[in-house]
Amino acid sequence: MTPDWTIVVPVKGTAGAKTRLAATPEQALAIALDTVAVAATVAPVVVVTHPSSAPAFHALAVTVVEDPGRGLDAAVLAGVATCAHGPTAVLQGDLPALDAAQLRAALAAAAAYPRAVLPDADGTGTVLLTALHGHDHRPQFGRGSARAHRAQGYTELDLPGLTGLRRDVDTRAHLAALGSGLGPRTLAAFARS
Repeated sequence: MTPDWTIVVPVKGTAGAKTRLAATPEQALAIALDTVAVAATVAPVVVVTHPSSAPAFHALAVTVVEDPGRGLDAAVLAGVATCAHGPTAVLQGDLPALDAAQLRAALAAAAAYPRAVLPDADGTGTVLLTALHGHDHRPQFGRGSARAHRAQGYTELDLPGLTGLRRDVDTRAHLAALGSGLGPRTLAAFARS
């Protein structure tokens, strides 16, 4: 039986978001909105972001928590703290080709482990971090986070494919590789540039 997950999505929500991608604030927000819109069809979502971005996420009928401004790990923990202590997944907010079926499959696989990590397409970063008991999360985001999470006792999920879920976008090449699979807000925002 698949548990009832809550998904926490940290979103930087400031002008400094997605600098490696050279995205405008509008484009960075579009990527995050596409990610959250799909995630919200799978499970309740808590977005942790800057107050200036909150109204856009409120429009998606998700819970919004203010980012404490102390980095990604602190943002994740702020979101997790608002959830019940049940199954909690942390999803990166830069997955503009996210597919609901892929996310459901990953969460179903993660339900077999107390804590699990799904690396990004490059195998070094983390796109999904899960804990069957939310208070067990020990986020270690940053360079080499997949390895750092394994060192914290998260089990790595071996899920080939899942292109939309595993391809976070840090560069224009990442974005281009997703092509027409991008979400509608992302496509529109980048078409205007």
